[in-house]
Parts: sequence; C-alpha cells; structure tokens
Amino acid sequence: MELQTISQVSKHFNISTRTLRYYEKLGLIHSIKKEGYAYRQYNQETILTLQQILILRKLRVSLKDIQILLNHPKNRQAITIFQHNIDEINQELEAYSLIKSVLEQFIKKINQSTTITIKESLLNDDVIIQTIENLTLSKIHFKEENTMQKINQADKKLSKAIDIRIISLPPMSVVSSHYIGENCEDQANATIMEFIQKENLLEIKPDLRHFGFNNPYFQPETKHGYEVWVSIPEDLEIPTPLIKKTFRGGLYAAHAIRFGEFDHWQLLNDWLQENDTYELDFEDLRCEPSNYDMDRCLEEHLNFTHHLKNPDFSIEELQLDLLIPIKEKKK
Repeated sequence: MELQTISQVSKHFNISTRTLRYYEKLGLIHSIKKEGYAYRQYNQETILTLQQILILRKLRVSLKDIQILLNHPKNRQAITIFQHNIDEINQELEAYSLIKSVLEQFIKKINQSTTITIKESLLNDDVIIQTIENLTLSKIHFKEENTMQKINQADKKLSKAIDIRIISLPPMSVVSSHYIGENCEDQANATIMEFIQKENLLEIKPDLRHFGFNNPYFQPETKHGYEVWVSIPEDLEIPTPLIKKTFRGGLYAAHAIRFGEFDHWQLLNDWLQENDTYELDFEDLRCEPSNYDMDRCLEEHLNFTHHLKNPDFSIEELQLDLLIPIKEKKK
C-alpha cells in the first residue's frame, strides 16, 4: 500500500499541513513515522478517513460530532447527528422564507402608495408585526449576530490570554534553515532535525532553543516561506545550505499556546495595540545577516530538548511561545 507524505496530502486536498496536524491532535487521523524518515506519512485508510472528514465538514457537521461518527460508527448515532443538522437547516429555511415573504409585503405596500413612509409600512400593519414577533432571531444566522458572536468569543479568549509575559531574549548564535514553497514549515524543520542529529547537537548544546517564523509571510502574489533557528555554540561550523546567524536578542511580549491555537496571534496583537507601556518594534533588525522580508514575530518550541529525547511525544504536549518584538513607548 503506497504511503503519501503530509505535503502530498496537503496539496491533494488543498488544506494546510497545520490543519492535518490539528486533526491528528484531535485523534481524527493518524500518521505513520518510519525510522530515519523525517516526514509524516499517511496510508490509504487514513486518506479515505480524511476525505470523509472533509465531506462531513462541508455538510456542516461539527468536529465534535465527526469524532463521534468516526470513533463510534453506529447507524443510530449517525441518524441522530444528521437529523439534528437537518432540523437546524429546516428552521433556517423556514426563517428565510418568512423573511422573504415579509419583505415582499413591504415592497408591495410601498409600491401601492408613493406617499407611504418606511415607518408607516413597517409599524402600522398588525399582521406583519405579529408575524415578525413570532420569528426568533436564533433561527437565522444574521451577519450581525455572527459578528457579535465572534467578538464575544474573542473577549472570552482575551480574558484567558492575560498571562502575557514581558521577556528579554538573550543574544545567541543560531543555525538557520530556510525554505520557500509548498510545505515550507516541515521542509525547514526536517533540514534542522537532520543537522541536530548529525552534529549530536543536544550533547554539545544541552540548552539549545528552537524558533520558527514566516519568511516571507504568505501573500497572494508570493510564495509562503518559513525559517527555523536553533541555538548553537558560537564556534560551531555550519554546512551549507544552512546559514549561521547572530541573534541580538531583545524585548518581547510572550504568550504560551498549545499547538493549533494560532488564532491567539490576533489576541496578542490586540493586547499590544491597547497597551499603554509597550509598542511594536519592527524597526530594530535583531539578527545578522538580516532579512527585510521576514516576519519578526517568532514562535518558540517550548520543551524542545525534552521532545528531542522523546521523539514519540504526543502533539497534544506541544506548546509554543508566541513572541512579538516590542519596545517601551516614549513618554
């Protein structure tokens, strides 16, 4: 049975590798790790499961319900879940139909008299008013409701994101792996992991640190790139295509997340926009050689040395520090 890499699966289904890893975290799919091979691979059974997941998502089945369907594939449970979705859709269709009918009545009343006002057409018809009052807002997904829901969700997340720390990263020498193109994050990391193993880096640098960032950040007219740094001893020789860089360190706003919570970047940015003490510092280039196209916001893989010693760790254990470069505001 032919195995496919995470890059091949990502391209075939037009979904990101991060989405695939998130589905793995939830236990919806499983990858195969062959000894001596850095990439995730998927067999045909997993690819078929992924195809089913994507179909169910397009049918508006939640990930929570998909977990139930995959882990306990009984017909009765499937019927219950699908019937619940049908009931919700029917309520929406009824609401849309009723709204369409009321709006048509408004138009008819306004066309019947050029002197009638909007207030008169909307507020003076007891039948229409009663019809509208019987229409509950919960039956329809208005744009305004969606917007407020997102705001409320962001507020809840923001209340949990107040554990933002102000830290000073020390200067350090790093080895850089940079890849532009498809599956760039995995490609850059694979090169770094090969270097770590070949140089036995964990033995000579037991406190090594791992950082990653977009370089360049995805734009419609450009390809997405990703760069990975690992701290190294200053005197270590670096083979091509890897590059040795000097990171000057500096002040950062840091927020720890579990893998998959990348929407917290926006929360961290919102926090900074409203902060009275600190502001964004993109002007100060903090590494040499510098790259003006890089996204200077870093992601640090926490407990990286522990995970190196335990390569079979669960992705649920993976935590990242989101790091935004900052400086104190001038008073």
